[in-house]
Amino acid sequence: MEKYFIIRTGRAGVFAGNIKSCENSTATLTNVRRLWYWDGAASLSQMAMEGVSKPRNCKFTVVVPEMTVLGVIEIIPCTEKAEMSIKGVAEWKA
Repeated sequence: MEKYFIIRTGRAGVFAGNIKSCENSTATLTNVRRLWYWDGAASLSQMAMEGVSKPRNCKFTVVVPEMTVLGVIEIIPCTEKAEMSIKGVAEWKA
C-alpha cells in the first residue's frame, strides 16, 4: 500500500493523498483531497496520527486522481488509522 500524507502549502491549502513526486516545494499528488475544514483534530499533526473524531463536520473535497501543488511547506505521513478516517469523510460538494 502506498504511503498516505497530509500536505500543507503556503497558499493553496491542505491536501491528503499519495505523493507521486516531490522536488523543492512542488509536489505531484495522486488520489488527493483538499482538506478545506476539519473538526475533531486540534492540528494537522493530530489528524495525521489519529484522524478526525467528528467526520460529519469536516469539509473534504472529492478525490482528484492527480494534482500538482506548489509552495509545499509541510509533509506529514499519516498512520493507517488516520488514512482510513480521512478517506471515510463524506465528500463535500455543492
